[in-house]
Amino acid sequence: MNEAITRLLIDQATAATLELLRLQQPADVALSAFFRAHRSGPRERAFIADTAYAVLRKKRSLAALIGPAATARQLVLVALIRETGLSYRSLDAVLSKHDAEWLAGFKAQPEPALTLAEQADLPDWLVERLSALMPESELLALARALNQPAPLDLRVNLLKDTRPVVLAQLEKHGLKAIPCPLAPEGVRLAGKPALSQYPLFLSGAIEVQDEGSQLLGHLLAPKRGEMVVDFCAGAGGKTLLLGALMRSTGRLYALDVSEKRLAKLKPRLARSGLSNVHPVAIAHENDQRVKRLAGKCDRVLVDAPCSGLGTLRRNPDLKWRQTPQSVAELVVKQGNILAAAARLLKPGGRLVYATCSLLPEENAQIVDAFLAAHPQYSRRAAAEVLAAQGIAIDLPGPDLQLLPHVHGTDGFYAAVLERNV
Repeated sequence: MNEAITRLLIDQATAATLELLRLQQPADVALSAFFRAHRSGPRERAFIADTAYAVLRKKRSLAALIGPAATARQLVLVALIRETGLSYRSLDAVLSKHDAEWLAGFKAQPEPALTLAEQADLPDWLVERLSALMPESELLALARALNQPAPLDLRVNLLKDTRPVVLAQLEKHGLKAIPCPLAPEGVRLAGKPALSQYPLFLSGAIEVQDEGSQLLGHLLAPKRGEMVVDFCAGAGGKTLLLGALMRSTGRLYALDVSEKRLAKLKPRLARSGLSNVHPVAIAHENDQRVKRLAGKCDRVLVDAPCSGLGTLRRNPDLKWRQTPQSVAELVVKQGNILAAAARLLKPGGRLVYATCSLLPEENAQIVDAFLAAHPQYSRRAAAEVLAAQGIAIDLPGPDLQLLPHVHGTDGFYAAVLERNV
């Protein structure tokens, strides 16, 4: 790039970073709005997005290094050097005199000692809760993984193709990919190519889905001809996996309180080739349309609304937007949703309660409280359920706990519950 473009890019990256740091809406939504207002090419958009997200991920440690009066411009300049690998010399050639002098002064300063929370680039309250779960060395390893961009995982739609065929097709088109180590239908791409016009995507043979999310479908393990409910379906990523596991037989209800989210399922459903999916918008977990299914369902997946703190690789803004108060409100909602969803199961049926949170109060504590109040349900060992499908994973307890620094996935929790009577 020539000097004028690079200087403009730094200006635009600063403006985009300012928008993200306002934390008034999800980072991806804010960035999309920025790009609609500021037209640029794909390479420029990638630079702007990568820079803004680098600041969002590392803003706590960057601010600690710069000082309490750090500006968005200064955060961007230091992030470009420390996080994206640009050299002082390459930046110096395109910066204003003021910026170049400031950067030279920053470079000459000794680095201050950082607190554990600053090293982890996490808020104090979250570090306090994670410190109760793991030693400092593991907390920092977890934080480093959460502060890295996530790889791009795909799920092969087995109604359309097999994983070996998809891998061969990707290679033929010059896209490097490997099988995911855990999920049987998972494929992990090197880099992040645009897929929206790619033939395998348009045909419904592949969907974008994190490997950890794919494993939740295998914990539920629906069978052909069953009645299955995806209780918090959202845009339907897990719904599509469940439908494929059912070989498009039986009835699969995709429930969600957001018609807007469910609307995003429609084009994905059309590509998938599934004919057994029934999207249903509900007002709340005790909606009459939910109650009509009471005691009739073989399997229920509850991917509960949660803090999303296991997805910081993709959504770094969540660590700055969530608070102890917002988590406490979610915990009440999670307990209510689990109790309502469990009523749908017939005797012998299976429910999987899942979140993409790292916090026990959203995970095992919700399940423990539910089981204490509902003795007709029992817990199954997640590792055994997965092993029966040829998925080998060592787990320290009965429930699934996926962590990015251990498993290379987003942070996921899941418990397998079965109704005995």
